Amino acid sequence: MSSSYGERFRLTIFGQSHAPAIGVTMEGLPAGIAVDEGRLQAFLARRAPGKSPTATSRREADTVEFLAGLVQGRTCGAPLTAIIRNTNTRSHDYDNLRDCPRPGHADYPAQVKFGGYQDVAGGGHFSGRLTAPLCIAGGIALQVLEKLGVTVAAHIQSIGDVDDDGFDPAEVNAVQLRALLEKPFPVLRDGAAAEMKQAILAAKADLDSLGGVIECAAVGVPAGWGDPMFGGMENRIAQLVFGIPAIRGIEFGLGFPAARLRGSAHNDAYYMDGSAVRTRTNRHGGILGGITSGMPIVFRAAVKPTPSIAQAQKSVSLSKGQNVSLEVHGRHDPCIVPRAVPVMEAAAAIAILDAYFCAGTNTKEGSPWI
Repeated sequence: MSSSYGERFRLTIFGQSHAPAIGVTMEGLPAGIAVDEGRLQAFLARRAPGKSPTATSRREADTVEFLAGLVQGRTCGAPLTAIIRNTNTRSHDYDNLRDCPRPGHADYPAQVKFGGYQDVAGGGHFSGRLTAPLCIAGGIALQVLEKLGVTVAAHIQSIGDVDDDGFDPAEVNAVQLRALLEKPFPVLRDGAAAEMKQAILAAKADLDSLGGVIECAAVGVPAGWGDPMFGGMENRIAQLVFGIPAIRGIEFGLGFPAARLRGSAHNDAYYMDGSAVRTRTNRHGGILGGITSGMPIVFRAAVKPTPSIAQAQKSVSLSKGQNVSLEVHGRHDPCIVPRAVPVMEAAAAIAILDAYFCAGTNTKEGSPWI
């Protein structure tokens, strides 16, 4: 199924943007894992809409309800299912999109594939609203990884033409990442947040939108997780990241600039740090041959501008076979990058936890949460 992911830690996301609820079912979590619902709710609040003039005005509490798999705050070994009820919907805003597709959106290919039976309200199953249940699974994965000594966090690398500083890929550490998690607008450079917010509001005033880049890091991941070829750690992360609406590209470590270097300039020299093997630099982004090297995992993902903008755009009437002008109604983010930061963290955490379970450590003796 296209809405399912994972080998040992498996999840399926269900629902539509304006359905009664959206949710996720998770399988493969061993019994006995403690789930801190307060921390999980706080993580979801970072993604929730309606809290800033730089985001959509749709207001949703995104309150998690566990339906099965949790007993007295711990997993019981059964599939873990949770939902978030949709409460603030205005479906009539989308009535014309079945006939007049939005440029840059999935409206037209969905019409062709599903023959008009797809749910267009709020984008249906294509909506960024479906990242909320992804964050439920990711929020739980982050709590498990924390007990394994793994910390994951992301920051806004850029919005439009405003840039933040980047991670030092060899030296990024848990203290730095935890500090980012405390920021309502996560950036590294002083002043970057104000500049980015100003750029978003300027685009919003022009009835337009902006995209950007998110950089994510995971530290504390030991060497040896992941597999070669199709089970590689990059593959696992990329599959989830591309499940996030509006993602246009991903790169690990140095990424595309590596193509301009010679091997002597790109290779990361090994050295002994006490009894640990490390590399002087981390252009490989913590992954070699699909397997973690013990260095920080670092990757960046490009996010396109929100396609639903209030400017008149050129489109077509599918029923009439004519060119028309489209004005999009509804409530949409002028830039989804800030709200996508915890979603990127969730995607990384889910992929890393699945790789951990696949490494054969899913036993009572090797489980630190028992």
